[in-house]
Amino acid sequence: MKDGIRVRGMVTVRVLDKDGIIKRRAPGWFGKLLRLQGRPMEQRHHNIVTREGDALIADALLVTPTKTKVSSSAGFIQVGTGWTGNSTKTNARCNTPTGSMKALDSGYPALKAAWGNTGDTTITYRASFAAGALNANGINEACLLNGNATASNCLAYAQITPVVNVTTSDTLQVLWEITILGQ
Repeated sequence: MKDGIRVRGMVTVRVLDKDGIIKRRAPGWFGKLLRLQGRPMEQRHHNIVTREGDALIADALLVTPTKTKVSSSAGFIQVGTGWTGNSTKTNARCNTPTGSMKALDSGYPALKAAWGNTGDTTITYRASFAAGALNANGINEACLLNGNATASNCLAYAQITPVVNVTTSDTLQVLWEITILGQ
């Protein structure tokens, strides 16, 4: 008998306006011609569980873990503008951080579904960078960390494409899903 375990992740990034509504990108020339709305500023991307993330997952299975788990009190998300595509598996932080790391929102992490239901193998993490927390163009990377100190470890890293522009009146919300699958 052969069994493999696979870890997959997905990141959803939303830009919300001052009223909490998902902002829209400006339509292209063809959209303007037909008076169409631009696409919503909501992107979903696959992410990579980093080398440190693999070790954090293995450590969490120990009777007495030695590393801090990405938890409601020690979970942070960082965004940046330095995506390179090089060595993403070994990234320990965003290449070019933008703004401060944001602690996870209240109630996170959480299972996507109740135990015994479809989705109970997916854990979700969410952080919201409130209006005024960021003012950046070209946000194209994000990472999920088990703390905000220099020695913290990166569980997962993701590219954000197309890039996201956030003004001081916008809220950036990052929802991370990590699914554990037995094969």
